[in-house]
Amino acid sequence: MSLAAYCVICWRRIGTSTPPPKSFTYWRQIRNIIKFTGSLILGGSLFLTYEVLALKKSLTLDTQVVEREKMKSYIYLHPGPLDKRENHGIAWLARKELHKAVRKILAASAKILQSPFADTFSTVDIEDHECAMWLLLKKSKADERTARLEAVQEMSETHHWHDYQYRIIAQACDARTLIGLARSKESDLRFFLPPPPLPSLKEDSSIEEELRQLLASLPQTELDECIQYFTSLALSESSQSLAAQKGGLWCFGGNGLPYAESFGEVPSATVEMFCLEAIVKHSEIPTHCDKIEASGGLQLLQRLYQLHRDCPKVQRNIMRIIGNMALNEHLFSTIVHSGWVSIMAEALKSPHIMKSSHAARTLANLDRETVQERYQDGVYVLHPQYRTSQPIKADVLFIHGLMGAAFKTWRQQDSERILIEKALEDEDRYTTCWPKTWLARDCPALRIISVEYDTALSDWRAGCPAERKTIAFRSNELLLKLRAAGVGDRPMIWISHSMGGLLVKKMLLEASQKPEMSPIISNTRGIIFYSVPHHGSHLAEYSVNIRYLLFPSLEVKELSKDSPALKTLQDDFLEFAKDKSFQVLSFVETQPTYIGSMIKLHVVPVESADLGIGELIPVDVNHLNICKPKKKEAFLYQRTLQFIRETLAKDLEK
Repeated sequence: MSLAAYCVICWRRIGTSTPPPKSFTYWRQIRNIIKFTGSLILGGSLFLTYEVLALKKSLTLDTQVVEREKMKSYIYLHPGPLDKRENHGIAWLARKELHKAVRKILAASAKILQSPFADTFSTVDIEDHECAMWLLLKKSKADERTARLEAVQEMSETHHWHDYQYRIIAQACDARTLIGLARSKESDLRFFLPPPPLPSLKEDSSIEEELRQLLASLPQTELDECIQYFTSLALSESSQSLAAQKGGLWCFGGNGLPYAESFGEVPSATVEMFCLEAIVKHSEIPTHCDKIEASGGLQLLQRLYQLHRDCPKVQRNIMRIIGNMALNEHLFSTIVHSGWVSIMAEALKSPHIMKSSHAARTLANLDRETVQERYQDGVYVLHPQYRTSQPIKADVLFIHGLMGAAFKTWRQQDSERILIEKALEDEDRYTTCWPKTWLARDCPALRIISVEYDTALSDWRAGCPAERKTIAFRSNELLLKLRAAGVGDRPMIWISHSMGGLLVKKMLLEASQKPEMSPIISNTRGIIFYSVPHHGSHLAEYSVNIRYLLFPSLEVKELSKDSPALKTLQDDFLEFAKDKSFQVLSFVETQPTYIGSMIKLHVVPVESADLGIGELIPVDVNHLNICKPKKKEAFLYQRTLQFIRETLAKDLEK
């Protein structure tokens, strides 16, 4: 009641009082507006201050935690998005939109000021190049090929990152980027994670036994008689002595020794080596590669590779198998995930020519981003082995001779021990492979390829069919491999030693009769022959006096002076070369070659090395050293270099 009475009294007073002055009413309205506006500004300021502080808190990191995390090799993913079906209030939605706006402002300022965030809003301990790291990683996955290549190149040229940053790239990049980094010369090996842990061996089992089981699981179909023979031999023989007796003089894939040095030796062959040699040939068949992968062969071979780090022959055959498997694109992801790219990236940087060249072949087969060619077993690129911006304008092919090899045939004339020691000091003076070092530096626009094929002096291995070893068979096989490697797409020069020159002649004759091989003929600019026995060699005539030539192989028989096949090859090639414009340069030895300690033999006399066309130059060296210059300034190398430059002058100028 009292409250009602008070209200009535107030209303009566208002009704009887005089109206307020106009000026008083005006200031009263202004005062009300100020009160309302001030309250709104104060409330908004408090709200904005709270939100900015909350945002700053969410962006602030504990620097000690950051430093601890830098030592780890983990990638932290953002948590998954909240359930969109969850119902949020208006305040939450307004706060979300405000956060978006502030983040956009901060991102824009970061781009303009070249800093991650302004000091006012963050205390994150991040350097400028960390942002570049993530930008490069994103760029490496772009849709445009040019952008991806640029990103990989920039990554490989970066050397100031911390260890954890390389590890982040190693885990976050895709297989295409990883392979590109492996084929980039300046790449840091920290880009490559160690291979994953290998599965444990089965109980009561050994690596040798598992290797046998792998070989036994492979199909015995689509194999020639020679491979079937070695497969059965590897599975049946269990002792090293029996394997050596059955194997005789081993040169299954070219052991890299000069043939004269092998006359008095019978290499000891372990069961593992026999198995690997057989698996190498199995890996040339795509369906067998699938079986090797499905049977855990990649992991088993990796275990064997790590176990035999000091055995180049074992590692060589393992890398041949992986290189063959890399020809199958559907196996790329498995090869990458098994850790072989990391192993090959390290091997590519090895100073040993065999190791680096086998790794270069494998990585080139995996790199479909920049390499269209396919490098099959026995075809090795000596230059360029890495990705390069240098345009390649011509090819030079090196073909070794009887009992030669893709690398050691073309080494510098010196003892091997001194050679390896001094090659690490100065490759200009001492080199284990002069085409890879000297020629690549003098002519960087060349692609330099070296070819390897099987040869043998003795025919003790009766299980292998003789027709596999004929010059005609090998020339056809090599021709297909070289065409798959893109040989013929550019101007080219052939360089051959001894029996390799006969193969070159036969390959050109074969190519001239096949329309699909016509680019090889049209792009051949020249040929260099190092002591090639166009008219036969004295080697076969001495076979009865040499222990390992009691049963000379078909290769040796074909080199005899009265060989009908050799005479036909010479006549056909001269007829073929009549209307061709390619240049020919021949070198021939004038010194005899010591075979063992008892026999001195002039392997290729001057009259046999005379092709009948081109220039013939006698050189005061023996048969083994005719293709091995003493030094870079030696006549042999300088005349060879002059011939290459003059013959390809027009093509290199384009």
